[in-house]
Amino acid sequence: MPVMTSHKPGTFSWIDLAAHDLDAAERYYTRMFGWTADRMPFGPGENDVYVILRKDGRDAAAVYTMDPMQKSQGMPSAWLSYVTVESADAAAAKARELGATIMADAFDVMDVGRMALVGDPDGALFALWEPKRHIGAGIKDDPGSLCWNELATRDMDRAVRFYSALFGWTPVPMPQSTQPYTMMMNGAAPAGGIYSMSADMPFPPHWAPYFAVEDTDASVRRSEELGGATLMPPHDIPGVGRFAMLRDPQGATFYVIRLAPMQPS
Repeated sequence: MPVMTSHKPGTFSWIDLAAHDLDAAERYYTRMFGWTADRMPFGPGENDVYVILRKDGRDAAAVYTMDPMQKSQGMPSAWLSYVTVESADAAAAKARELGATIMADAFDVMDVGRMALVGDPDGALFALWEPKRHIGAGIKDDPGSLCWNELATRDMDRAVRFYSALFGWTPVPMPQSTQPYTMMMNGAAPAGGIYSMSADMPFPPHWAPYFAVEDTDASVRRSEELGGATLMPPHDIPGVGRFAMLRDPQGATFYVIRLAPMQPS
């Protein structure tokens, strides 16, 4: 089990879901991935709850109730991806200089960390995370945990320039891909992927999480039984794995993937 005790700056380290219906989201994802749920109140209201979702006792993700104003504006439920940084304030200031929109300036999340919410130049949201008591995910790359983050954008060249400058990532184009795709490297480790959206894709630019699973086809069937929709049926990428794109019952999109076995070096 890939147990995490820290995350290098420039690494996707956490994800959480803003849900319309907290109870329904908790039921779907605990049944989907075998997660357990630990409800942590953070305020006086009945909806002031942050639900930590755990796999084998390790923090894997979280879900909370979307702000009523955002819900009233028709915002769909959505996953938010967090990138670890040394300083949320400094990274937010740099992102602004690079053309991002700072949706929320850096602020303390109690004693667990400091974060900022950023919209990249194409509008895709992500969070900056300066860890304190909470490093982020305690497990990655294992079935039932985060294993990849991918950006769908309308301007891949601009996105590659922005994230390279912000996090020091190195772009590596993938010429064998069926559509323009760039892997972003954080030092020697892959950080995430960026691809160009086609004109007919019916969603805005966004970062989407991939969750590792033992059986992609079985996970798709389970999602459909739980009320989810399949946006892209399972198919294989040689040397990478078998994956599918899903939408939960409240509209949040994500991927599931059975990762291909590691090849000996």
